[in-house]
Amino acid sequence: MTISWPAHLFMVGCGNMAGAMLTRWLASGLDPACVTVLRPSGKAVADGVHVITAIPATLPKGATVLLGMKPQQIAAVAIDLAPLLHADTVLISILAGTTLDSLRTHFPRPEAAIRVMPNTPVSVGLGVCALYSDPKTPDTARHAVDGLMQPLGLVEWIDDETQFNLVTALSGCGPAYLFRFTDALAAAGQALGLQEGQAARLALATVQGAATLAAQSPDSPGMLADRVASPGGMTRKGMDVLDQDTALLSLLTETLRAARDRGIEMAALK
Repeated sequence: MTISWPAHLFMVGCGNMAGAMLTRWLASGLDPACVTVLRPSGKAVADGVHVITAIPATLPKGATVLLGMKPQQIAAVAIDLAPLLHADTVLISILAGTTLDSLRTHFPRPEAAIRVMPNTPVSVGLGVCALYSDPKTPDTARHAVDGLMQPLGLVEWIDDETQFNLVTALSGCGPAYLFRFTDALAAAGQALGLQEGQAARLALATVQGAATLAAQSPDSPGMLADRVASPGGMTRKGMDVLDQDTALLSLLTETLRAARDRGIEMAALK
């Protein structure tokens, strides 16, 4: 894959999510000398990446700026950072619950402002990046950011920003739910008599293999499940528990609703 890397990437914050993105970009060929990370702790990020502890006096024209700090810090960061941005600055935000209007209010100069919601598997190139921008953002910037996200995994543009919190709840938060499911699958095996370590290994390998198969198969996951669950067999008997009164669907719907609604609440607090 040929990627047109930004001439300079300035990252505000480098926590779990931003750090996962940077890890993958560096592994995919991004020159660390072109990256500056603002990190109040001053803790090193990666070999060759310049880390600073305060907002600098200037930024290069045409820089790409990625906001990766805590969402509630946006107003404080904007006081010193907003005056440094130019019309041609590409502004990327991974701040959950922070709308594009809020971004443009705090950072009015850049023409290009794009929301991105990645998930942590981006660190191994198997993540999901949901993107949204408005008509003010030039197509050239949209294409550049789209290309920047490609090494991270699946890239999906959202047409309606009101759906962004829901997409975040599904794909942004989803890995945590899958991790929890995997732990529960292992714990259930252990509760019924398997050795702890063995149950954990079996559960993790099962989830990994099933996800890989689902990703490569032309059939839907539902069809794959029914194919495994022959009538009267062990799998079908277990699935009857998950399917009874749509128990699993109801649980996941409520899970996503709770996460989505929290995103809406967070946006209202800004």
